[in-house]
Amino acid sequence: MHDATAGQGVKVRWQASTLEIAGTAAGPLALRQCLPVDIRVRGQVVVAAAIGVPQRFYTAFSQWLAAHGYAVTTFDYQGHAESLHGPLRQAKVNLMDWAADCAAVATHLRIQSPSVPLYWIGHSVGAQLPGMNAPPLPIDGLLCIASGSGYWRDNAPPTRRKVLLWWWGIAPLITSVCGCMPGKKWGLVGDLPAGVIWQWRKWCMHPNYGIGVEGEPLRKAYAAARYPLHAFSMEDDEMMSWRSTASLVSWYRNCPQSIERLRMLDTPQRRIGHFGFFRAEMERSLWPRALSVLERWLDGTTQMTPKGQPPAGHGTTFSKIERSALAASKQPGQGELFSEIS
Repeated sequence: MHDATAGQGVKVRWQASTLEIAGTAAGPLALRQCLPVDIRVRGQVVVAAAIGVPQRFYTAFSQWLAAHGYAVTTFDYQGHAESLHGPLRQAKVNLMDWAADCAAVATHLRIQSPSVPLYWIGHSVGAQLPGMNAPPLPIDGLLCIASGSGYWRDNAPPTRRKVLLWWWGIAPLITSVCGCMPGKKWGLVGDLPAGVIWQWRKWCMHPNYGIGVEGEPLRKAYAAARYPLHAFSMEDDEMMSWRSTASLVSWYRNCPQSIERLRMLDTPQRRIGHFGFFRAEMERSLWPRALSVLERWLDGTTQMTPKGQPPAGHGTTFSKIERSALAASKQPGQGELFSEIS
């Protein structure tokens, strides 16, 4: 446990813990929680990582949210980063196991604090995985950041131009030879278990991504979710296009939903990309947008059921796709495919 100072001089406290996952031999999940020290906790937030990204990447953002009254939990998926126990090549996990990790974390936090609203912020795959669980996660809202379908034809142009080389050459070769993806060594994706790479490859080759490969159970799982959903699509995301984000949102078809386009000109560096939202320089420009979504949901929690699901018959809304935003999604982004996060 250690203290830190976040936005406006508010003191926050970090504490580490582990969470056992039933039915797995991969070992416990490594969790970190950031809590405000001198102000009341008004809500809980889980920040779920992108593929290959360790939870510590989200430290600055988590501290900032904690300074605004949220208890923020981050974690590493099974077989990755601090949740890797033993050699990487011996980690027998896949993306469905990671989806189960999400359910375990959400359930754990809901049991710990049943009366405190619980929100999920998913970065990239971190927003795909929650909907794969049946029954749905016991959360009160899902904020998707730089997320979408991984189908290769829906990738943004910088990724789409080179992704077939990745999936038909580099990834299969390295994974077959090494028995895993030691991506950190090569500056690619990160260190990932073989099961994650092979399943991810199958999904990215199918127009309907995971639903197309795993079938009706996954489609029904997404459709069962009823929590409100808001998605941030980055104008210059080098991986996720507007179309891929719209596809992801469509899977959660029974959730009240909207998509918001975040533009480069609104940021200090005139650059966001796939990873930039969570960097410290976005504290004044982009992070308040996430906070405003949480605040809107927090104000409306009296309409939610105890397990985070809206009442039956709650309507679905979908923001209109602006023509300018759609056109922007067809323009080349900036940055490199599979940029490594340390």
